Formats: sequence, C-alpha cells, structure tokens
Amino acid sequence: MHFADFLQIIKWMRSKWPIKTVGPTIPSMYLDKRLDDDNDYGLHLFKPDTDLCLNWLNSKEASSVVYVSFGSIADLTEEQMVELAMGLKLTNKNFLWVVRETEQNKLPSNFMEETAEKGLVVSWSPQLDVLAHRAVGCFMTHCGWNSTLEALSLGVPMIAMPQWTDQPTNAKFVADVWEVGIRVKKDEKGMMRKEEIERCVREIMEGEKSLDIKRNSEKWKNLAKDAVDEGGSSDKNIQEFVANIIRN
Repeated sequence: MHFADFLQIIKWMRSKWPIKTVGPTIPSMYLDKRLDDDNDYGLHLFKPDTDLCLNWLNSKEASSVVYVSFGSIADLTEEQMVELAMGLKLTNKNFLWVVRETEQNKLPSNFMEETAEKGLVVSWSPQLDVLAHRAVGCFMTHCGWNSTLEALSLGVPMIAMPQWTDQPTNAKFVADVWEVGIRVKKDEKGMMRKEEIERCVREIMEGEKSLDIKRNSEKWKNLAKDAVDEGGSSDKNIQEFVANIIRN
C-alpha cells in the first residue's frame, strides 16, 4: 500500500462516519513547538534514567546508536532475550537497550560487562528525548502504538519486532505502508535469531534500503509536524470541533 492509497482509505472512512482526525498527540515541543510548556506527557510508568541516557548519547556520533525498547508490558522469553543480546553484540554498533528490572535476569551472564564499551542497558528511558537525540540512528521496537507514533513523528527508522495484539498490524504499516523500517523475520520455531537481528540492524543503518527508509522517515516527520502546526489538518479539525460545540 502506498501513501496515496492510505489517503483514499482515510477519505472513505470520513465519508462513512462523521469523524475528525486529531494528532499525532506528541508534546508540542517535539513537533510544532507552539506551546512552550507542552514538553512531556506528565506521566511515567517507571522512573527514567534521564541523565545517564542523555549523557551517554551525548558522547556518541550522529545516527550511530541502535535504541532498543519493548515497552512496559511485553515480556520476551529468556531464549529470545539471549538471541537479541547476541544479535546486538554481533553488530558491533552502539546500542541503548531498555530492559526493565524484572527482565534483567534474562540477560546472558556478563553481557553488560562484555559490551560496556558499545552498549548501555537501563531499566527505563526518557523515550521522547532519546528518539529526538541526534545520536540515535534507528529504533528496535515491539511496535506498540505509542512507540510507533513517537518514532514516526520524530523521523526515526524502525526495526519491527512485534509481540502481540495490535503490534503485528503496526509493524505491517511500518515496513510496508509507511516504508519507514524493516521487520525482523522469525524462524520455523517462531524465534527471531541473532543472525537475523544483526542483518536487520546492518540493513537499516548502512544497507541499500537505508537511504530510502531515512527519506521516508523524514517525510512522515514533516507530515506529522505540518498536521499539528497552525493551519494544519489536525489544527483545523480541532478548531472546527470547538466551533461546532460553541454553535450548539
């Protein structure tokens, strides 16, 4: 599906139901910067290691870091955690990996010590600040909707590793509709192996598709900003919605 087809679907939905689309619902300071005090959601499920993450990212070159996070709920099996850890190690790329405290016992022994020069493992991150950082080159994600929307709005290429519910659908959009990322393939046992993880990281960071993916990511970033900016589609829809309430 191409962008034009996607727009046709939106137009069809509008013709069937009286809906107005609003968003993306990312704090203003990461998009149009029209609201000085709108720089955070105002809620964190866990305490982020903000200083540690940002100071570490500040020491890295532009677009050199693989950011890895699977959100607040998804639980990888121990076998999958090991495959992911070994895959990241094989890439020899810088990586920032969010592993909740309850999941860190699934990491290979001595993994953090052995990868200390290239990697940083934290229990939680300030995700918007991380995705907006110049050092981040791609986002390995479970494709939860919040994470997907944030990466799309901030122009960060994605490596999709969906787990359940809406995530496979979101991953389909990431890879095949918006074309802002690639999807990790599973083997016959349903596992995403270290060699495949390494391949995807290299492909999105330096492979033949990387330039097209980066261009598409930048395009969607601009579309997100334009939508919420003054006179954009989201801005107009909000104004029309409020005006309709006042009239009635």
